[in-house]
Amino acid sequence: LDLAGEACREVAEQLERDYQVEALPLPTDLTDETKVRAAAGRVLERFGRLDILVNGAALVGTSKLEGWATDFAMQSADTWRRALDVNLTAAFVLTQACAKALGASGNGSVVNMASIYGVVGPDLRLYEGTDMGGHPAAYAASKGGLLQLTQWLATVMAPAVRVNAISPGGVLRGQPEAFRERYVQRTPLARMATEEDIKGAIAYLAGDLSAYVTGQNLIVDGGWTAW
Repeated sequence: LDLAGEACREVAEQLERDYQVEALPLPTDLTDETKVRAAAGRVLERFGRLDILVNGAALVGTSKLEGWATDFAMQSADTWRRALDVNLTAAFVLTQACAKALGASGNGSVVNMASIYGVVGPDLRLYEGTDMGGHPAAYAASKGGLLQLTQWLATVMAPAVRVNAISPGGVLRGQPEAFRERYVQRTPLARMATEEDIKGAIAYLAGDLSAYVTGQNLIVDGGWTAW
């Protein structure tokens, strides 16, 4: 599921080519509850079952939204609401819509993508002298809320469905050099994360290796929060 329809279809085609599996692209606006709930039904219509749900969509700090990545005094309530809709409410709605099918799976698993900024406050020194602006309060609050929702769902959906979260550290995505250097200096493993670093954590929490794990937050941050 993705808001960008063409990109969603391209990823589905790549999955089919690389892994010889059937993939169903579902261009979806996650702020539209009706469309989010309908997406779960379309998965069941095509595949007849639903075993794993990864809530990975988010408004992130690089989004060019008015009142978003700016000083606290300039952050807007409208953008705050939009961030909570995408980052938190959509995960609630989609999980609720998928709950019955996940429970019938026999090994249902939900993985929520949170963030270290849902666990700790931002180090604003990293952003000094860059065009990245401040760090959005809405992002941190929504990711912190997602972590609490993870624990709530883990108890409510048990024992049929496991629910866990992953909190990645900063992912390398073309940030200004000054930011990258400061981030690396502050990270015990001396580098930013890549998408590849997150795959193993998702596979672990989605599969049978974590069959007795639920309600947990796996922090994948190169040691950022260990200082």
